[in-house]
Amino acid sequence: MPVACPPLELLIAAPRGFCAGVDRAIRIVELAIAKHGAPVFVRHEIVHNAHVVDALRAKGAVFVEELDEVPDGAPVVFSAHGVPKAVPAEARRRGLDWLDATCPLVGKVHRQAERLAEAGRHILFVGHAGHPEVIGTLGQLAPGAMTLVETVADAEAVAPADPAALAFLTQTTLSVDDTAQVVATLRRRFPSIEGPRGEDICYATSNRQAAVKAIAARCDALLVIGAPNSSNSVRLVEVAEREGTRARLVQSAADLDWDWLAGVATLGLTAGASAPELLVRGVRDALALRYAVHETEVETSRETIAFKLPRALEAAA
Repeated sequence: MPVACPPLELLIAAPRGFCAGVDRAIRIVELAIAKHGAPVFVRHEIVHNAHVVDALRAKGAVFVEELDEVPDGAPVVFSAHGVPKAVPAEARRRGLDWLDATCPLVGKVHRQAERLAEAGRHILFVGHAGHPEVIGTLGQLAPGAMTLVETVADAEAVAPADPAALAFLTQTTLSVDDTAQVVATLRRRFPSIEGPRGEDICYATSNRQAAVKAIAARCDALLVIGAPNSSNSVRLVEVAEREGTRARLVQSAADLDWDWLAGVATLGLTAGASAPELLVRGVRDALALRYAVHETEVETSRETIAFKLPRALEAAA
């Protein structure tokens, strides 16, 4: 007689997966290809997900890291993470046909940086060194106008020239809890520091972290679908672990470690903001080959935000 599959309670977090900024960025590349024909060049991965990048590559996108890899006259799209001001300036100088797929919430941080600098404030920017969003935001102002602060220890050690003329901004994909500690340290040390208008950490990052918190305590383990270079996905693993649940990042069902899952009766599942839903379904289907899966979606909030496309693509849409 066939051996019965062990039962598995699968708790799927909602919201999860694509956010409005990622949807918009992918659509911009697709519409650019429809408008111009292949190839359309994209500076950096449009979003941090290999499946998305490979799918767009198959449609005619060519991914490069710098503008000097883009031939004269070719169309180019800037990634959702944002770029330093020098990049569109160079594109204009060369006469390239360019589109900016920067997430509007990242763009909002860029505009706040300009406003604060014009008001004479030095900006302490909370973020992760080397991340494209951080590089893009720091590149909105002249060198030295912002100081990067990554940790509470950095916040304790930073020594600005004029403590009375400070402001802070943050990367949009950080841990809500970690960032709150860094900001609290800055506010304690510099009581007159000016904060952003509203929250810089984007709604999608906050919502996905809250959804993980809602299921983590009920799970023996939790899987996050996302890329290793996806900041918001890595933060979801950290959130689950902080809640006391062992967690692991996987890019797709191919990464499932069955030994790691041994003995798990209740498994949590979510996806970072740049991971498509089909990868979630793929993991669920792979689990169903080995377990008798009982699936429950746990919804903590509902997202209805959508962002407009660039005017240059409205007709193509």
